[in-house]
Amino acid sequence: MKRFVLLLMGLVAVWNVAAKVELPEQVGSNMVLQQNASVRLWGWADPRAAVRVSTTWGAEATAKCDRDGRWEVRLQTPAGSYAPQQVTIESGERVVLDNVLIGEVWLAGGQSNMEMSLNGFNNCPTIDANEVIARAATRRDRIRYVKIPRTISYTPQERVSGRWNCLTPETAPGFSAVGYFYAEMLNDVLDVPVGIIDCNWGGSILEAWCDRATLEAYPDMDLTEEGIERIKSYTQRPMEMYNAMIHPLTPYTLRGFIWYQGESNIDRYPVYAERMARMVELWRNVWGGGEMPFYFVEIAPYSYGNNDADKAAYLREQQCMAQEMIPSSGMVSTNDLVYPYEDVNIHPANKRDVGYRLAYWALNRTYGMENIVCESPRFKSVEFADGKAIVTLSSLHGGYNRLRGIEGFEVCGADGVFHPAEVSVDGKLRLIVSSAEVPAPTAVRYCFRNFKVGNLANTRGLPVIPFRTDDFPPRN
Repeated sequence: MKRFVLLLMGLVAVWNVAAKVELPEQVGSNMVLQQNASVRLWGWADPRAAVRVSTTWGAEATAKCDRDGRWEVRLQTPAGSYAPQQVTIESGERVVLDNVLIGEVWLAGGQSNMEMSLNGFNNCPTIDANEVIARAATRRDRIRYVKIPRTISYTPQERVSGRWNCLTPETAPGFSAVGYFYAEMLNDVLDVPVGIIDCNWGGSILEAWCDRATLEAYPDMDLTEEGIERIKSYTQRPMEMYNAMIHPLTPYTLRGFIWYQGESNIDRYPVYAERMARMVELWRNVWGGGEMPFYFVEIAPYSYGNNDADKAAYLREQQCMAQEMIPSSGMVSTNDLVYPYEDVNIHPANKRDVGYRLAYWALNRTYGMENIVCESPRFKSVEFADGKAIVTLSSLHGGYNRLRGIEGFEVCGADGVFHPAEVSVDGKLRLIVSSAEVPAPTAVRYCFRNFKVGNLANTRGLPVIPFRTDDFPPRN
């Protein structure tokens, strides 16, 4: 009998070791779970083992591991609150996740202007960063973030590093500045915790964030391992960031996405709108389908070393087109958010208003707060008469922020040469645009340059989106 008991104890000990619960780093203490949702939690244990998940808010679920040991459950979450919760996972051993909050969860993706932290880059400060960092502990249980490290893979991965951070003066400097200010506004207005998954890489092309199936439709993409290895800059490699940084996150339940990218695609601007729409479709599908909100940022004015080429202006035009192609999306214009000296700084300091404007889209369209204006004025129509261009814009929301000193407009005649224009506003809120250099204008442009800062906005301070009325090709 004694030998039998010892044998039984040994078998139990071996089973407990084999059944050790493993979790992705994003499923852990301090995480934020999406409120009022059926959220997914997942991990690994013994093949075919039973897993039980319970919570302090009362939701429970069980699962059986597959032959590879992976399990997944769904838990219904309540309305968001600042009350810390626990999640307990059992399968031979017991793992307790502490200080879990229920609130709103968004993924912040893109390249360096989304990656730029509150700490800023060398010679590229973030506005108000010192104050935000100093006060960070006051939002410890209100805003949290995960920083996904730069990682690449030729094949889709199941795991990626990155744990949830509570906001403190020690952790705040590493938080995406746009992501932080977006979360700050949502938290202030909704009064629930906000979690941001910070997943971006400076200099990355849009195609880096798409999967193989999407990219196979693009003739300029060589997806062979040899072809990708020939690209020495990781930021220019298609598919590999999606495989390593996005694919492992797709089980995590989100409300939606914010996105700031495009600078690295200006040389391929003609296909940007279509490819961006395809990327959004992919992300929505892998996160479970439906029209998850996707709010994004127009690339900021920057000289790109040759202001005559104006390729960035055409990329912005593609971004504006993408907004029409992507359901449940919205674009933030930034052409008023740079200082004159930032023409050689691709990372403008004012990330606060970028984050706030993204939040206005979410508050209006996702959370139903219709009195919060989110749309910028945009070009609607133009007519030419008596040596003037008469421009009509939409989304004025009560008119303009100014009637005099309007800057950023240009007109041209049949020769296609643009000249700075004077602008007045008539009684119908139409813009009367003219130049003494152009007696018979044929086209109008507004801030349609790599770097040209405008000052015209609606009465809520949202700037007019750069536009052109002509179809002249970009100059080489």
